[in-house]
Amino acid sequence: ALTGDHPYFGDHKTTKPVFELDSVNILQIASTLMEGKDFAGNPLNKAPEFYLGASVTPFYDPVELQIIKMQKKIKAGAKFFQTQAVYDPQILKNFKQKTEEHHIQTKILAGIIPLKSPGMANYMNKNVPGIHVPEEIIERLRKAQDKQKEGLKIAAELIQQIKEQNLADGVHIMAIGAEENVPLLLDLSNL
Repeated sequence: ALTGDHPYFGDHKTTKPVFELDSVNILQIASTLMEGKDFAGNPLNKAPEFYLGASVTPFYDPVELQIIKMQKKIKAGAKFFQTQAVYDPQILKNFKQKTEEHHIQTKILAGIIPLKSPGMANYMNKNVPGIHVPEEIIERLRKAQDKQKEGLKIAAELIQQIKEQNLADGVHIMAIGAEENVPLLLDLSNL
């Protein structure tokens, strides 16, 4: 369940935003549907079954606000979370520590977006809320002969670190139009 970004962050900046429901409301509605009622309380002929998930942004300041949102989403029915793309294992480590401090016991999948170029990394830093690509990764991409392959190597290294350091329960690979590279990424990750 996602609220979605404000249209300002997209390519149609003059589009009118409609935020009738946020992610917590969406989770509440889905939970009510699973109980066999619509959101007005009317009975359904058959209740759907969902395994509800939500998003979380580990690179958020202050991160405690994300923890509060996670708690609300769990109360509304979320069983797991997928993070925004993460490019720094230390951010995940700090986030995991915060979730443990607040006794949040749910599955968290770390978001992985393989970078295709330094331009993509810079674009995400500038235009995608909650994502931060460190300058050293951008520089590594700049210096690489095959930028896309280097982006896959960077993603594979992140996946390995996440697994070795137990920073998340799994990963969520967002290939963004390059799904054909996922098998190579899994090979590079030794998965």
